[in-house]
Amino acid sequence: MTEHQTIEYKQHWKDEYLKWICGFANAQGGTLFIGMDDAGTVVGVADYKKLLHEIPNKTVQHLGLVVDVNLHQQAPLHYIEIKVPPSKAPISYHGVFHYRSGSTKQELKGVSLHNWLLKRNGISWEDVVVSGSSVMNVDESTLRRFTRDALKKGRISSEIENSDISTLLRNLRLMTNEGELTRAALLLFGKDTTHRFVTSTFKIGRFGNSPADLINQDLVEGNILYMADKVLDILSTKYLIRYL
Repeated sequence: MTEHQTIEYKQHWKDEYLKWICGFANAQGGTLFIGMDDAGTVVGVADYKKLLHEIPNKTVQHLGLVVDVNLHQQAPLHYIEIKVPPSKAPISYHGVFHYRSGSTKQELKGVSLHNWLLKRNGISWEDVVVSGSSVMNVDESTLRRFTRDALKKGRISSEIENSDISTLLRNLRLMTNEGELTRAALLLFGKDTTHRFVTSTFKIGRFGNSPADLINQDLVEGNILYMADKVLDILSTKYLIRYL
């Protein structure tokens, strides 16, 4: 059997393979075989008695994980099977989070790590509460237009159409009981969205015969609902024009 998402072969044990165990635990779990080559052929491991004692202790000490370490024999060779269960809590090795993807081990950093940690805690990026935000950061006209459109399509109850802004946002699960907004609320209805999310812009351009030949360019900024209308307006009046 070849290596894949939940199988890894190593001919000899090295402590750095704790990273692979960490990666399995942070993904779907998996099995690490010691004493087998990349093709899954048993080549044997000489110090198996020592490893049967050391590996369980090291996984607990460095990862806080309890794993099954089993000894197998394909006469006259011995090899070790390390079965790693998936962990409900994020696992790090010396402060670094590893993740098994396909037949590779990835080191999670930056945005990837942030999003992965949110997901492991049952939170999506857009559900994160923005500290210091309030109803004052909401463009009421955009929110009211959204509720009118949602009412026409039967997506909200007519009883909440005329509610105050805070009630509307809470009903949409975009505001906490303490009055702070989620990222989704600011992206959808924010007054100064680009100030908080610098990448929430839309660029439109028309090129000539080469990528370096930029004829026209427009930059649209604002909340998502505003940008959607503005982009369509610019496209129809400036870019999607048939010249006679």
